[in-house]
Amino acid sequence: MKQLLTHTLVLAIAAAITVSTFAQSPNNATRQRRTRADGAQQGADSGAAKSSDAKPEANKTIQEVTPDGKTNRNGQDSDEAAIVPYYNNFFTSYRLGPEDVISVNVFGQDRYTKQGIKIPPSGRIYLALIPDGIFVNGKTVDQVAGLIKKRYEEFIIDPQVSVSLDQAGSYRYSVVGDVAVPGIKLMTRRLSVSEAVAEAGGVLQTGNRSKIVVLRKQEDGTLKPIPVKLSAVYKGLAPDSVYLLPGDQVIVPGNKLKKLQTILGFGQVMTFANLFRGGW
Repeated sequence: MKQLLTHTLVLAIAAAITVSTFAQSPNNATRQRRTRADGAQQGADSGAAKSSDAKPEANKTIQEVTPDGKTNRNGQDSDEAAIVPYYNNFFTSYRLGPEDVISVNVFGQDRYTKQGIKIPPSGRIYLALIPDGIFVNGKTVDQVAGLIKKRYEEFIIDPQVSVSLDQAGSYRYSVVGDVAVPGIKLMTRRLSVSEAVAEAGGVLQTGNRSKIVVLRKQEDGTLKPIPVKLSAVYKGLAPDSVYLLPGDQVIVPGNKLKKLQTILGFGQVMTFANLFRGGW
């Protein structure tokens, strides 16, 4: 009987210790739930942080690349739009003449296409199926293409003809006076007075940049003077808006230094002549 009571007392004490231990510490399920909750919360926080960090970078990339790309493309388009009329205005209105080189292209008809045709002094070029030739002097490339198309229509159904100016050789102008390299120049593109003077080597120290004159031949044969104040153009006070036409003459007169050199040179000649006369 005494042993039974002792055994019961021991079991009761063990049970009490076990209950108190489980009461003080959470069970495994509780710990797992808390661990999952904490992990999910941390994952959500880190994911949110990463997404918040990644989104600005993505936005930053879009803002940096796309507008710049558009700006560059817009800049290129605007440059092309500004340059194309500048040169097309010269070549589309260009009147062909001797020494010009053109090419005739007939789409899909290689045997009738001809490259590098140099216009002779007679102004008449000869092509396949056109034995008598076509007179091209004084005509634009579009006008010549129309003439060739009309002749080829007798042999080809709806011929697609284009004529290109490969090399301009008939347009010339001259620059004379106090420039480094005076003479007759070849006009291969649209030229302003400042560009023409620059291609002539520039104005010398004895040249007058304020009194440059462009002589342009009129229909009645007279020469019309067009004054150009190149000194103001160089200073940005006037636009470089005077463009040359074929046959123009650019005259760069001398300045006061030129006159002084002329006077001194004349004085030296007189002194040399006095030596031969026996005087001083």
